[in-house]
Amino acid sequence: MMDSHDTNLPLQKEEQEEVKNTTPEVTTQEAVKAELPEAETPIATAEEAVAQPEPKESDTDNEAEKVVPKADKKGILEQLKKWATDAEKATKQELDSLKQNFYKLHNAEVEAAKKAFVEAGGVEEEFIPTADELEVEFKKVLTAIKEKRSQLAADLEKQKEENLTQKLAIIDRLKELVESPDDTNKSYNEFKKLQQQWNEIKLIPQSKVNELWKNYQHYVEKFYDILKLNNEFRDYDFKKNLEIKTHLCEAAERLAEESDVVSAFHQLQKLHQEFRDTGPVVKELRDEIWNRFKAASTVVNRRHQQHFEELKATEQLNLDQKTVICEIVETIDYTELQTFSAWETKTQEIIALQNKWKTIGFAPQKMNVKIFERFRKSCDEFFKKKGEFFRTLKEGMNENLEKKKALCEKAEALKDSTDWKETADLLSKLQKEWKTIGPVQKKYSDIVWKRFIGACDYFFEQKNKATSSQKTVELDNLKKKKSILEQLEAIDDSMAADEAEELVRELMKEWNTIGHVPFKEKDRIYKQYHTCVDQLFDRFNMQVSQKKLSNFKSNISNISSGDKGGAQTLYREREKLQRTRDNIKNELLTYENNMGFLTTTSKKGNSLLTEINRKIEKLKGDLELVSEKIKVIDDSLREQE
Repeated sequence: MMDSHDTNLPLQKEEQEEVKNTTPEVTTQEAVKAELPEAETPIATAEEAVAQPEPKESDTDNEAEKVVPKADKKGILEQLKKWATDAEKATKQELDSLKQNFYKLHNAEVEAAKKAFVEAGGVEEEFIPTADELEVEFKKVLTAIKEKRSQLAADLEKQKEENLTQKLAIIDRLKELVESPDDTNKSYNEFKKLQQQWNEIKLIPQSKVNELWKNYQHYVEKFYDILKLNNEFRDYDFKKNLEIKTHLCEAAERLAEESDVVSAFHQLQKLHQEFRDTGPVVKELRDEIWNRFKAASTVVNRRHQQHFEELKATEQLNLDQKTVICEIVETIDYTELQTFSAWETKTQEIIALQNKWKTIGFAPQKMNVKIFERFRKSCDEFFKKKGEFFRTLKEGMNENLEKKKALCEKAEALKDSTDWKETADLLSKLQKEWKTIGPVQKKYSDIVWKRFIGACDYFFEQKNKATSSQKTVELDNLKKKKSILEQLEAIDDSMAADEAEELVRELMKEWNTIGHVPFKEKDRIYKQYHTCVDQLFDRFNMQVSQKKLSNFKSNISNISSGDKGGAQTLYREREKLQRTRDNIKNELLTYENNMGFLTTTSKKGNSLLTEINRKIEKLKGDLELVSEKIKVIDDSLREQE
């Protein structure tokens, strides 16, 4: 039995369009299992109905992964074959999860093969993955499943048309009962059979739902009014229907506490179907029972709508973050990447951005694939240019290797010379020329350098042995340095910090003007001096950078006064400092470049900008200190000349 409050009120044209636009298509599997299409289920009145979207594929990934355990590629293929025999049992989410897991493993294998190819000496751009038979079979089975599901969808549409024909026949028979009623009991029994048949017929074409339901409800109500069943039948039906609808109200109210809002929404649709299929209650209670059920439905619908609004906001935030990452990669200035270290530094930044990308969730469905393609394209462009740079660099390195080999031959020809002054000048010029030659391949770098510096060291060792007649001067220098140590150790806390600092610096300057000391005393006297100066710096809280520079000057002075020829040692130290300065400059440019991106395209906040500025200031200080150290070495080398 039905009453007017149980009808599925038709939506206005605008509301129907909203439902159509916000509700995704029902998959074949879901349609086969459903009792009625969702559009047939009344949710509220036309004014209060809220069209809710179905969860997107990204919303159900976690659920699908629970259903489909991760396995190897063969295991995934076997699971897909099982579903191929009964395609309607697998949901779209389950199939997508299998496909995603399969290609994660497949792509990992391809990346591993590519890495092995590159490590074996191959060029990354020339790598061609081998054919995967499992992938071919996987695609074949997946295509077969899709074809079966398409056929199921076509069969379902055909069934809907047949169901429509049957329901139209039921309405025609109801019309006959209303217009020419026979015996009351006989008509009533047939009427109940027609109701049962109507409820057993489920899916019909969407466009016919509202009109068909209105006609059916019209003749049902008219049947009750015309036949005027005796009170015993009516009261019994009314009482039974009230019990059923009260139970449905209670079930709908409990859904407000359901933790899974998506599941609660789908359960509500089934309750609405049962509510509609249940006959009317006594007239005095019709509005009351319907309003109670409608109020419970509104709570569930609002929770469902809020859930997807929050999900949409999260996805938009994810899209914004991914867009910023794309912009950073796309705006790389390749003209600044002219050295190996610069490319390596930038490569680490790209890898860090790729790892960051993996931690960010899904973007909105219509943009998720597009933003990934954009990011992948910019990364591919970076690594393509890197490959081109290193191919060009490799050619230049080969030329540099030949030049350095030529210098090695010249140094080896001079190492046995006893013309100390002239030969020392020639070797110094060769060392300067060495610094002007660019890098060579890593596997040759140490070999050719050891060959060159070995020849230079051999000559200067022989020179030092032949020019060791300065012991008297060295002993006198030792006495002077001991005197300075005594003066440094005599400084106590009673002296003002400024006065102490000035005195320490004067004594350090005097120390640096003193020449060689005996070789066996060199390490001990330097260690004692270094320890004393450190203590004074710590005691009077002198600047750290000045302390480092002063200590460095002492080191250089000590090297210059050594017995084994300090010039080649100074050149090696200068080359190392030069590389350090280049690295600091590249790192400084990187931070300044990234800061420009953040201030123009991102909204990361002042905290990130402050941190980058702090790092920039520290790098500038380090750069200044390294430059001062290079200047100290240059001054020392000029003094030796």
